[in-house]
Amino acid sequence: MVATPGQVWAGARTDAVAFSREELSRILGLYGRFVAAGEWRDYAIDHLKDAAVFSVFRRAAETPLYRIEKRPALAQRQGAYAVVSMTGVILKRGHDLAQVLRLFDRQRLRLAE
Repeated sequence: MVATPGQVWAGARTDAVAFSREELSRILGLYGRFVAAGEWRDYAIDHLKDAAVFSVFRRAAETPLYRIEKRPALAQRQGAYAVVSMTGVILKRGHDLAQVLRLFDRQRLRLAE
């Protein structure tokens, strides 16, 4: 069954933060490159009230290696996007998703060597 415009399913969150199609396309492109290299194997997307989170896993049963977060409340200050490590350390934060995801370029170079 398909929802018509304006219709909301029971239990659906209308106030949740979500990634745009362009943001998700950029993240999934990065994810695909690391899957092809054999580094990443699974992912999860969470749409919470205050954040959208894309979690990357080496194996499905583990804690995420990285979390790519979008927090619009921080957009005017540190930037809405952040990459968080497994230990909870913020590795990179910024206003532009492409700039934040460049953190993984260095890691990809290490994989190629």
